[in-house]
Amino acid sequence: MAKTTYRSAGVDLDVYRESMARLPALMHRTYSPRVMRLDGGFAGLFQLDFGSRLFARSYEEPVLVSGTDGVGTKLKVATLVDRHDTVGIDLVGMCVNDVLCCGAEPLFFLDYVAMSHDDPDRLEQIVRGISDGCLAADCALLGGETAIMPDLYAPGDYDLAGFCVGVVEKKNLIDGAAIVPGDVVLGIASSGFHSNGYSLIRRVVFGQQQLSVTDMIPALERTVGDALLTPTVIYAGVVRRVLRHYKVKSVVHGIAHITGGGMLENIARIVPPRARVAIDRHAWPLPPVFRWLEQLGDIDVAEMYRVFNMGIGLVLIVSSFYADAIRRMVEEQGHACWPLGRVVDGAGDAVWTS
Repeated sequence: MAKTTYRSAGVDLDVYRESMARLPALMHRTYSPRVMRLDGGFAGLFQLDFGSRLFARSYEEPVLVSGTDGVGTKLKVATLVDRHDTVGIDLVGMCVNDVLCCGAEPLFFLDYVAMSHDDPDRLEQIVRGISDGCLAADCALLGGETAIMPDLYAPGDYDLAGFCVGVVEKKNLIDGAAIVPGDVVLGIASSGFHSNGYSLIRRVVFGQQQLSVTDMIPALERTVGDALLTPTVIYAGVVRRVLRHYKVKSVVHGIAHITGGGMLENIARIVPPRARVAIDRHAWPLPPVFRWLEQLGDIDVAEMYRVFNMGIGLVLIVSSFYADAIRRMVEEQGHACWPLGRVVDGAGDAVWTS
């Protein structure tokens, strides 16, 4: 009788070693001078020597800002299409965009990949997407963990989690407390569903309608798979540009990442007492992908706006005096941007005006 081994239990250490050998190059391409190389070590090192001339910025009272998230059941779509690079971008975007809401500069990122079995090609695709996302966010992919758990995940299944750490000068920390009546609400375009609501999307598309990822969507001129795997927009570049130009938080009073729960719920998280954010639901064009899903699944309009970002991925609440200039700056960075409404007297919430 053959000896019992780790391999016979579902984990092949030789294949795992091959998988790990492919990852350092994808990490190194994201490194900045502040990363201290420790290849093969048990942790990642990042230098917080902000007084050094080596760095473009210095901080007197640095505050570390952290965020963590996953990609959710969008991973099921990636498995159906057998394309796994875009979900890595999603992973970075979901974490980095949250950190940006405090006005922080993303510094470094860590990932956790849990798989049913060793698959070097699939893991390389996933981490390449994470690496691409980190380049877009201008943060370092400092390390991560890959876990092989054959009894916990069905064959071919995997899960992702990400962790981002950023930094902001204490006096420039954006927490929504400066939001006052008269402020203007600016909405920056999303690329589509981003990484939210995919349990509902999959129920409609693959359950009720029995569509395939290769089916064409005439209204979008794209396949189902392409439409559903469009990656999350990473807003680091445009937020960095705005905050570097307007250094004081008397200009940018609040930032909200529009994810699960929709616009009202996410904006309400940062609205102080005695203020209300009033949004015109017709202030921006609804991207066709949302209309397609609404009609395909006969989903109530209110439910659509409660679950999805509906075309707005990030909201800036800014001083009215600077609103037009900030909008132009955002558009110069290649992002569509619309004035969505204003802040009025209220009770610390967000509401639709139409």
